[in-house]
Amino acid sequence: MQRLEAKTVNGHTYYYFSLWGWKNGKCRRLSQKYLGKAEDIAQAVADTGPTPQYAQVLDWALPLALWQEARRAQVAELVDQLCPKRDQGLSTGDYIRLAAINRAYDPVSKQAMWDWLARTCLPRLWPEASAAQLTSQRFWDHMDRIEPATAQAIWQQLIGAVLQREHIELSQICYDGTNFYTFIDTFNLKCQVAKRGKNKQGRCNLRQVNYALFCSTDGHLPLFYEVYEGNRNDVTEFPRVLEKFQRWLVERAGSTWASTKPTVVFDKGNNSEDNFALTDRLELPYVGSLKLDEHPELMAISNRDARWQAATEPGLEGTKSWRTPKVVYGKERTLVVTYNEHLFVTQWATVQNDLAKALKELAALQQQLQNRAAGLVKGGVQPSVESVKRKCEQILHRQHLRQLVQTTVAQTSAGVPQLAYEAEASAQEKLADTYLGKTLLVTGHKEWTDTQVIRAYRSQFVIEEIFHEMKDRHIGAWWPLHHWTDSKIQVHGLYCTIAVLLRALLWRRARQAGVRLSMAGLLEKLGQIQEVINAYPARRAGRPVTEQPVLTKQDEIQAKLIEILELPAPGSPF
Repeated sequence: MQRLEAKTVNGHTYYYFSLWGWKNGKCRRLSQKYLGKAEDIAQAVADTGPTPQYAQVLDWALPLALWQEARRAQVAELVDQLCPKRDQGLSTGDYIRLAAINRAYDPVSKQAMWDWLARTCLPRLWPEASAAQLTSQRFWDHMDRIEPATAQAIWQQLIGAVLQREHIELSQICYDGTNFYTFIDTFNLKCQVAKRGKNKQGRCNLRQVNYALFCSTDGHLPLFYEVYEGNRNDVTEFPRVLEKFQRWLVERAGSTWASTKPTVVFDKGNNSEDNFALTDRLELPYVGSLKLDEHPELMAISNRDARWQAATEPGLEGTKSWRTPKVVYGKERTLVVTYNEHLFVTQWATVQNDLAKALKELAALQQQLQNRAAGLVKGGVQPSVESVKRKCEQILHRQHLRQLVQTTVAQTSAGVPQLAYEAEASAQEKLADTYLGKTLLVTGHKEWTDTQVIRAYRSQFVIEEIFHEMKDRHIGAWWPLHHWTDSKIQVHGLYCTIAVLLRALLWRRARQAGVRLSMAGLLEKLGQIQEVINAYPARRAGRPVTEQPVLTKQDEIQAKLIEILELPAPGSPF
């Protein structure tokens, strides 16, 4: 039985909605809900309820999804197993987990960590955290507890558990290295990892940190990483990290190693006779590439040669290939020569752009010399034949230009050198017919078809995408780097790699459910879903405000992502 009941308190009448029923043979009130005064009920009936005092907007979908992935992977638990401490305050695992989640989508400094956390829904999941515990000093204290060897052990246990739980296929693995420039002072002797080297972003004037990574082609998951000195080149690092990775694979595979060896895909920057000898000794299957200039007899073969066989498989349109055995780096290996029409068009456009720029600069140089010979220019340093030749070499420094443009510098009777140049059409035709569009692949898989070798090598784009995302100024996981000691930089590498792993797991779940988004697109879609908490005034004095959580409007893809990632309802205690 339902009743509308009125109660008078201090001359004011308040209304309640009550539910009555039989209990122990007697009619009793089973529940009661406060409705307010008569004017409150009138407002509610007129659909003009009370106005919220304020609204709080929190990041919801992305931090929540990353938190769930970190919980599934037991990040905090695995860190605490290898780096235990007294049960006092937050654990080391708590700090690493939070740093990884932050790096996965909105990197901030350790000093700003609490301000960032307070703008998300995560404090409801993690009520133990506070501003006093999330200071930069507390972070640094706990980072100092993790030695470099411990960081690697944490990662290996973590990724091993993830691979087993997610059933990740490891038939093909990509390897590559990159570097990240820093702003660490030149005279900071506490840091030996950050050193000057050839920076891939052109910042050779800054100290840099090198980063090597193996990743799976299934799901873009990082498998094994190493942070090392910035002045060590790729050829030197490759054998060091390859042996470590192979030992980890053997330990993980156990007795099944012989039948489960993955194919390692790497690029030509890691080539050397010693490195290929190492892959042979480790008996690791591989697919790599070679420099065309080192094999002139293959480079000289026409793109119209009868040996070319066009690929017919989907995704390989405009590709043709042929194979040949050849002794490379001390052993006969299978070489697959490929031609790709899209690559040819891109390379040809680059050559034409470089050529046009060079011809313009040569014309300007020629005019300057003619003006000086005519007496129109008299000041400055008198040019010589040698200085003009050096200038021509500088103008033609781009690839192929010196074979496409012929220059002649001659001394005149007036003592002023003159420049003559000519772009040779025949050289352009030869370049287009022999060099452009070609890639030279090498593999130990004699039984593989050309298509299998080509597809394996093209999977190298996976690791290139990971590095691109890590360096992206909007979604990048590595920057900013505010550490300047070797131990902290190593821990920084650990939680940045965990961040890449958490994002990869989210991306993999979405792809498996049919949502085809790039990593940047996935992060953007999830980042747009926010939780709005409307706070209404308390209906009684001394009572807390009433909160009403609601999500921002979602499109079809965002609604599907919430379902795929099994995110709980807004406002729930998780």
